[in-house]
Amino acid sequence: MNFVELFAKFPSIKVAIVGDLMLDTYWWGNVDRISPEAPVPVVALQKKELRVGGAANVALNTVSLGAQTTVISIIGNDEDGKDLLRLLTENKIDTSYVISSDKRITTNKTRVMSRNQQMMRLDAEITADIDTALEDQLLQSVKDYFTQHKPDVLIFEDYNKGVLTARVIEELIKLCKEQTVVTSVDPKRKNFLSFKGVTIFKPNLKEVKEGLNLLTDTINTNTLQEMHKALQQHLQHEISFITLSEKGVFYQQATNHKLIPTHIRNIADVSGAGDTVIATASLVYATTHNMNLAAEIANIAGGLVCEEVGTAAIDRGKLLKECEVLLS
Repeated sequence: MNFVELFAKFPSIKVAIVGDLMLDTYWWGNVDRISPEAPVPVVALQKKELRVGGAANVALNTVSLGAQTTVISIIGNDEDGKDLLRLLTENKIDTSYVISSDKRITTNKTRVMSRNQQMMRLDAEITADIDTALEDQLLQSVKDYFTQHKPDVLIFEDYNKGVLTARVIEELIKLCKEQTVVTSVDPKRKNFLSFKGVTIFKPNLKEVKEGLNLLTDTINTNTLQEMHKALQQHLQHEISFITLSEKGVFYQQATNHKLIPTHIRNIADVSGAGDTVIATASLVYATTHNMNLAAEIANIAGGLVCEEVGTAAIDRGKLLKECEVLLS
């Protein structure tokens, strides 16, 4: 495999990401004493940092790899929403099809950090499903995007914040099948078995066990194949791609399957690794239709971002270098 040639193809790939956009706020400071008012640390704030999160972080990863990236979602008509759209635009992510609604607030997760450790997290969000009127607006927004720019792959990013309802999921998968667009999903428990007919279904191991009510602690190729078989009975999807934390990743497509071990890393923070894995796997598969290659590269990408503190996008140059060293 010529990885330079492969990575050179990414800028021609169009990626649409539909799901829950979030703003990540980081308050950084030092802790030198305990509060006299309550037994809690006093954080002396030094700086405030805004980052994109949720589906927006997946978009940051695909655009970092060079793909033409569009996000489609519903956020609040508020200051957090404006900050989020500004950050996305600054990172060359198309926000033309994002709907700002007075019925919602923009999800904002505020983390208080000291010495690279999280002291506290404050969540501002609405998790109820969007109503029928907003469903109609969102579906029309996706259809408008398809009319103007047919994507190569559509990634569903579900964080249980209410944007991806059962109706939205069903109608968008149907639309993608009609237009031969690859679909992939990083599911959460609420809609776990709603993504019927998706191309790539990418849960982590915990999500599979919860979604299928499995009690097994034995994880090997045989048990993972059984999980794929059980998932297919519900979803009739094409590919299972299960992340296994420090044990690596597993995929199965028809009779082809592989358990790919992780590469040794200096782990700093695992947050955002799943976003990088789904972004990388979806982009590589849309480019090559080779799931083995997509899984191998996504496995490396997920490990690389775990070396960074907080959610961070994959570094294209580092990933290319690692692929040449580890996969050639």
